[in-house]
Amino acid sequence: MRTDELEESVSALRMMRDTALKVANDIYQWKWIVIASHNALQGFMVLALRNGNNLTIMPDRLARKWLEAYRADKPLPAERLDSFPNLYEKIKGEDMERLVMSRCFTATAEQDRCVKKLQELRNDFIHFVPKGWSIEVSGLPSLCLAILEIIEFLGWESLNVLWHKKGQREEAESIISELKVTLKALNDQYQKIS
Repeated sequence: MRTDELEESVSALRMMRDTALKVANDIYQWKWIVIASHNALQGFMVLALRNGNNLTIMPDRLARKWLEAYRADKPLPAERLDSFPNLYEKIKGEDMERLVMSRCFTATAEQDRCVKKLQELRNDFIHFVPKGWSIEVSGLPSLCLAILEIIEFLGWESLNVLWHKKGQREEAESIISELKVTLKALNDQYQKIS
């Protein structure tokens, strides 16, 4: 198995799509959609922030230490990815202005709310503490649609992602189109029930 940051991001989108197709018959699939959505957004944030090196995707303090060690020709500290919330803040700031035409992300209050909720849900699933837990799923399709809006901005409108592998960009665009149709149908179905 071989992967890289582009493959990881597109693979997470694929998982979102494939799992979203199953959720109508198995509501528990929302767990995996949430986890895949988080993974896809994180992957696209990394793609949009990465500037030929990993400094902008590391915690700021570590990036400074890494740069100091590099300039002093000393052993480099181990790289570590910045936290999800910090990466989200970074896509809204100057770290996104890599190229002349680059654009930073301007979030709506709803997108901010959805990203925060996605992070909470994903953490509760990944770090599950034994308990009984009920989740209202009627808002999850619209949450995922908001996440897809951010991913689309990062992947195409920010002008920061370079699609190297032939067909990968087209595949990602196709997956997102399919996902939107599925999520809108689920949203409509849930709204009729409530």
